[in-house]
Amino acid sequence: MEAKDDRGKENTLRRIVRAGVIASVYVGLTYALAPISFGQFQFRVAEALTVLPILYPEAVPALFIGCFLANIIGPYGILDIVLGSLTTLLAAALTRMFRKSAIAYFWPIALNAFIVSAYLSLLAETKASYWVFVLSIGVSEAVSVLLVGIPLVKFLRTSYPDTIS
Repeated sequence: MEAKDDRGKENTLRRIVRAGVIASVYVGLTYALAPISFGQFQFRVAEALTVLPILYPEAVPALFIGCFLANIIGPYGILDIVLGSLTTLLAAALTRMFRKSAIAYFWPIALNAFIVSAYLSLLAETKASYWVFVLSIGVSEAVSVLLVGIPLVKFLRTSYPDTIS
């Protein structure tokens, strides 16, 4: 009985550590690439991590925390910190929910494109239309998710199949 308890504790510890790594990598990538991580024409490389809920349930809260912390240095203040983070949380939860379907990759792209654009079009110094923001953020998000996120998921599935939940 004790061996089973130890495995459960070890598994819990692994998930906590993995969540911490995901959150910190998200923050680190966003901070390191801050000049291109914020704004209307942003390319947030860290958004590639938004597909990790396909493999790991702990990625859902980790992405929320990572985005929350990363948005603290952003130029758009409390609105971006709260709404951007909640958008990431919703996208991560839906990605996890639909993890066995290709639609899982759709959620971070669509939600960021439509929700983040709604408040950035009001806050940004560039007075472009909402649809310009949707297109810009949608393309940027698609590049991160499809060109970096999908290969990341494939790599993790083949290299670490015993870690997937």
